[in-house]
Amino acid sequence: MQLFIEAIKQVELSEDVGRLFHGRGGRFQGCEHLCLDWFSPVLLLTSFKVLESDELDCLSAAIEQRWIELKGDEPLNLVFQYRRGGETHTEILKGEVPEKHIVTENGACFQVHLLRGQNHGLFLDMRNGRQWVREHSAHKKVLNLFAYTCGFSIAALQGKADEVVNIDMSKGALSIGKQNHLLNDFKVGARFLGHDIFKSWGKLTKLGPYDLIIADPPSNQKGSFVATKDYARLLKRLPELLSEDGDMLLCLNAPELSIEFLMEQVEEYSPSLVFCEQLENPTVFEDVDPNKALKVLRYRKR
Repeated sequence: MQLFIEAIKQVELSEDVGRLFHGRGGRFQGCEHLCLDWFSPVLLLTSFKVLESDELDCLSAAIEQRWIELKGDEPLNLVFQYRRGGETHTEILKGEVPEKHIVTENGACFQVHLLRGQNHGLFLDMRNGRQWVREHSAHKKVLNLFAYTCGFSIAALQGKADEVVNIDMSKGALSIGKQNHLLNDFKVGARFLGHDIFKSWGKLTKLGPYDLIIADPPSNQKGSFVATKDYARLLKRLPELLSEDGDMLLCLNAPELSIEFLMEQVEEYSPSLVFCEQLENPTVFEDVDPNKALKVLRYRKR
C-alpha cells in the first residue's frame, strides 16, 4: 500500500467532483484494488478486496494527514466502501455525509448518494464524454440511451441543445435525473421515458430523427443489457434513428471486452456508420491496458 500512501501526499482537491487515485488502472503495483474519489465535501475510499483493520487504519491515516495539510482543522468526511461482485459494504469512517449531497462538474450540479449501492449517481470516468457532448450539442436534438441520472442530458443542455430525449428502464434513476435538471434550472428541453429501449423503437422513431445519439449501456446487467449479446441488437436499429451527418457516441465499460469487440460489432451490424475517433479518458483513469478502461467511440453516417 506504500504506493497509495505516496500518491495521496500529492493529491489536490478542487471544487469539482473527481477521482484522486485509480488503482484499478494497474499503474500502482499492489494497489490495484484501491480507488479514492472526491465528492465534495466527502472523500470516498473504495476497495475491491477485503482490507484488514490495520490496513484500513493505515490508509485512513494517510488520507487524514493529507486532508490536514490541505484543509487544516476543517472536519474530514471519509466513507469506505468494500465491493466484491454483487456484495457491497459501506460505512462512514469520519465525519458525515450531507443528507442532500450535491456535487459540481464543469458548472453543472448533480445529486449523488454514496451510502447506497455501487453506483453513486455520476460516473466519474465519463467526464470527458460529457465535456464532448457539452461542446457539440448546440441546436441539436439529442437521444440519450441508458440515461441513468441524465448526466449527458445536463451536458447537452449546457451546450444549448434544442431537445434531449432520455430513456432508461429505471424510473428511479430517471427521477434523480429530473431532479438534476431542476438543480441546473433546466425546466424545459428534456423528455424522460421510463421504458425498455428494445421495446420502444416506435416511440423513439416518432420523436426522431436525432442529430446526436449517445449509447452508454451497462456492460452486464441481467434483464437490462448484456454487451456480448445486446450490443448487436442495439446496433441493428440505431442508424435508422440518426439524421444525415449525425454523430453517435458508443460507450463500453467492460474490462473483459476490447475496443476491437465494439468496432467489429459496429462493422457487422451498422455498416452505414463510419468511425471518427476514440475519446480520451481523464488522465487519472489511465490504464496500463487501454482495453480494460472505458471505451467511448464516435461514429457518423456514411
